Amino acid sequence: MSSEKVSCLIIGSGPAGYTAAVYASRAGLNPVLYTGGQPGGQLTITTDVENYPGYPEGVQGPQMMMDFEAQARRFGTDIRYGLATKVDFSDSNLHKVWIDNTKLIESPTVIIATGASAKWLGLESEQRLNGHGVSACAVCDGFFFRNQEVAIVGGGDTACEEASYLAKLCKKVYMIVRRDELRASQIMQNRVKSLPNLEILWNTETEEVIGESEVEGVKVKNLKTGESTLLNVTGFFVAIGHQPNTEVFKDFIDMDSAGYIQTVKGSTKTNIEGVFACGDAQDNIYRQAVTAAGTGCMAALDSERYLAEKGLH
Repeated sequence: MSSEKVSCLIIGSGPAGYTAAVYASRAGLNPVLYTGGQPGGQLTITTDVENYPGYPEGVQGPQMMMDFEAQARRFGTDIRYGLATKVDFSDSNLHKVWIDNTKLIESPTVIIATGASAKWLGLESEQRLNGHGVSACAVCDGFFFRNQEVAIVGGGDTACEEASYLAKLCKKVYMIVRRDELRASQIMQNRVKSLPNLEILWNTETEEVIGESEVEGVKVKNLKTGESTLLNVTGFFVAIGHQPNTEVFKDFIDMDSAGYIQTVKGSTKTNIEGVFACGDAQDNIYRQAVTAAGTGCMAALDSERYLAEKGLH
């Protein structure tokens, strides 16, 4: 197994990882960035992005990530393809990260920017139409469905929040709930139940998203009666949760019950000296490209200051 020592290792290549790379490169940290299993992160499966500053006409998600990557490369970031498969943070002075179980990287600073992945229902039609009417982020994509009819799946706080957001934009919102009750907090339940243009479909599951190139409807089934119904919607939102991509760090890094990395308030510091976390791997609230980029900047600055304090930069 080959090994290598670097001064700053960045794991992940979404907005957080690439922004960290830009700042770390400009600070002279000579960062090495490993892209992870999905280079570019969730935005590579997103079509129109219209809420990121600096793109007045909007931009395609994959193109935006190519722009981020090009900027990081311009300042000298060593970008490599590979997945962190094992870590050892027991030595606070030199952290060990194995890439694809074949290469050992040792570094005094590690920036975790592995992001989070949306949970899906597992339907073929859902994946095929992802980005073409199917979305896991109402705040990101709700604007495209103004004055249209949409459906959203889920019964927790996130689903209620996103359903409320959609109800402000859309003509009609169907909320598809598998049980006969919501799992959300009482205040969120009261909020969605009071919305005049929102209809909750209890004891209902999604059978299929209809459409060839874009969403034209959703077929749902009542679990009590067995009856199937076609909802004439143009948008289908999945809000059944996100899974942070942090499993590989669990033996060393403090996380909440859902697996999101816990950082010191006002910083990207974790419980391990020299290890910093940014982006959706530590953000279970906002999950936006612009907030991820902001924390990527913070992680690079925190890393630079840490190295300077140690006399390593």
